[in-house]
Amino acid sequence: MKKFKADLHIHTVLSPCADLEMTPQKIVKKARGRGLDIIGITDHNSTRNALLVKNVAQKEGIFTLTGVEVTTREEVHCLAFFEQENQLLLFQKFLEENLTKIPNLNGHFGYQPVIDEQENIIELIPFFLPAALKSSIQQVHKVVRELDGLFIPAHIDRQANSILTQLGFIPEDLSYDALELSRNGSEKHVGKQYGFPDNTCFIHSSDAHYLEQIGDICTVFYIKDMSFPEIKKALHKKECRFVEKI
Repeated sequence: MKKFKADLHIHTVLSPCADLEMTPQKIVKKARGRGLDIIGITDHNSTRNALLVKNVAQKEGIFTLTGVEVTTREEVHCLAFFEQENQLLLFQKFLEENLTKIPNLNGHFGYQPVIDEQENIIELIPFFLPAALKSSIQQVHKVVRELDGLFIPAHIDRQANSILTQLGFIPEDLSYDALELSRNGSEKHVGKQYGFPDNTCFIHSSDAHYLEQIGDICTVFYIKDMSFPEIKKALHKKECRFVEKI
């Protein structure tokens, strides 16, 4: 197996809480400087900049998981990733149909630009993207699975917007590919406190909103090559693939 360094939770300028320096070109440059092989693009409730980052990163030999950080009706944050462009676009349609429309007049909550490769602004999203969807976590999970996506509850050790703080538990019918811990999260502590099975896959991500945060905490994938199927196998510890924290 080969060793690949990954940070699967990175925001672009499209997220209103992200720095305006978080453009695709600068994200990729910083990722390359940090020695990252795989990145995940996860703006709040929108996939609109994900494919652009993928195209830029591909030129630099960096593999991109195109996805989103969803805020469910319960205000739980979950990461969702999709292999194919059509799957991503279908999920984007689901997000747009289910987002609670809170106006973001004059960028009151922060600017939310969709940009092109030359960093020109194509569109400013007029509604506050981090607002909770009208859909429950079970409904979001169902759509992700129907589109053959990866489903990962985000920063489960945090005191806000995590599945454990919002629900207090993980529903038995909620199948996940991994659980994400924040930069200070401890697998041992969380596992002991909540009694997760020994084979639970934990990943660690930066949740980068600023360039200097990219890659400051990472997960290493031991896989044959950088591809969606290989990453999925590693998350499920199949065929000798696995992940570990740096």
